[in-house]
Amino acid sequence: MRVSIVIPAFNEEKLLAATLQSVNAARAAFTQVGWSSEVVVCDNNSTDGTAEIARAAGAKVVFEPVNQIARARNSGAAVATGDWLIFVDADSHPSGELFADVVEVIEGGQHLAGGCVLRLDQAPWWTLFFVLGWTAVSRLAHWAAGSFVFVEATAFRTVGGFSQALYASEEIDLSQRLNRLARQRGLRRMCILARHPLVTSGRKARLYTIGEHARFLVKTAVGFGQPLHRREACPIWYDGRR
Repeated sequence: MRVSIVIPAFNEEKLLAATLQSVNAARAAFTQVGWSSEVVVCDNNSTDGTAEIARAAGAKVVFEPVNQIARARNSGAAVATGDWLIFVDADSHPSGELFADVVEVIEGGQHLAGGCVLRLDQAPWWTLFFVLGWTAVSRLAHWAAGSFVFVEATAFRTVGGFSQALYASEEIDLSQRLNRLARQRGLRRMCILARHPLVTSGRKARLYTIGEHARFLVKTAVGFGQPLHRREACPIWYDGRR
């Protein structure tokens, strides 16, 4: 078995090195069961040292000129050689225990894909309510957070990967399509792992006010999701604050 860890990265020189250190240490969980693994970083048109940091850490680097998270993940997946893909955000820190849980799910043979619960690092107090709410929705609906998605490579390609029509919430769209495919194949919906949360940066909550987050959510709801199809309507992901 071979696993590919795919990391989309746009101007991530501040946080990428620590993420890659965590990922490389966690890969021991695959080595321990005799699996091979690789790390693929998609440089999503960065203007800083993102690509150089990735290469220095031993990652395979692919360039995607269009600044869009879905495209970056898909471009990384296109050069990945693994039987399973794990998408990890460039500001996140998976543990060996979390990867070991992924191994357990894969060996169980009942799921095509999964995700995990999250723990935000250095985030304002109000994010606790967001995390609790998202955790409940994620586990009930079997939707993976974009910061950590693992999926059988064949299934990922069968459903067409991440939708490049979306500039945000593409992980929810992918989860829905993977859940439908699982039902068609008589398998279980996405497994949301909970024993070992993914530690991910709370920087969006620090860089953007609670009002900015609320306005985005209201506009998306009122617009029945249409703002998700426009980059300019998703500034929390694309206005370049780091």
